[in-house]
Amino acid sequence: MRVLGVDPGLTRCGVGVVDSLRGRRAELVAVGVIRSDPAASVDLRLLTVARELDDWLDEHVPDVVAVERVFAQHNVGTVMGTAQVAGLAMVAAARRNIPVALHTPSEVKAAVTGSGRAGKEQVQRMVQNLLGLAEPPRPADAADALALAITHLWRPAGALQGGERNELTPAQRAWAAAEHAARTRRPAR
Repeated sequence: MRVLGVDPGLTRCGVGVVDSLRGRRAELVAVGVIRSDPAASVDLRLLTVARELDDWLDEHVPDVVAVERVFAQHNVGTVMGTAQVAGLAMVAAARRNIPVALHTPSEVKAAVTGSGRAGKEQVQRMVQNLLGLAEPPRPADAADALALAITHLWRPAGALQGGERNELTPAQRAWAAAEHAARTRRPAR
């Protein structure tokens, strides 16, 4: 299986492609960062990212696209750009009939390091180790994209969009419950 991992970001979008090997191992195919000019308008920045995502999908032809699930953070401006780029990745995959999987940051950290609270440097070192690289992938966005791809290789089919509820991992079920609670919560008066 070939997985394209996407760590969405408007200024820096990490992309990484890995192939599965026997024995729960993975092999690096390609890694990079898609950049957009912060001085450009948002529509043009999104167009830049969309075009480069298309290029990655066309060149590497993944079986699955694994995207970091966006969760509301304190900085709404950052979350908006991240969510927009995550949407671009999902649409680009859907246009090619490539399944999409969403994984939370804590799922990814737990899958590659054993701890859902691991720091960026720890994720980079573990990705380096898991892929047998001479150096840790840099910047962190690139390492995160590879970590997403590796995580997906180790996840059940329920991680795909449209998977049956009972096939979801415990972290995915908790995420779904938190999303539902956020949607049904009424604003304070």
